[in-house]
Amino acid sequence: MTQYAIYFHQQWVGDHPAEWFQTRVEPSKAVVREMEEAGILVFAGGLEEDMSDAFSADATSGTVTITDGPYTETTEQLGGITVIDVPDIETARYWAGRVAEGCGWPQEVRVVR
Repeated sequence: MTQYAIYFHQQWVGDHPAEWFQTRVEPSKAVVREMEEAGILVFAGGLEEDMSDAFSADATSGTVTITDGPYTETTEQLGGITVIDVPDIETARYWAGRVAEGCGWPQEVRVVR
């Protein structure tokens, strides 16, 4: 079995009215339930879009430094992540597609090592 991270950047979601987002709640939850029932879900969750509570930890200098805000200034920020444990890449592709359908926006997938 191999773990895969299925994730998206907040900017990939697009601009939609609040009503549209409400139409994504049940399909997204249904995919998570399917993954739980299949026994492949390790973790799934969305990240808070408000970055005011974000902070960074850096120990590259030999001393741990904690600072407010994200580590880097970037135009994209991670919006959510799902980690699955599946037997092969084809199965990971299937579940990534299901997550993309449930959410309604693109997903990217990488192997977790």
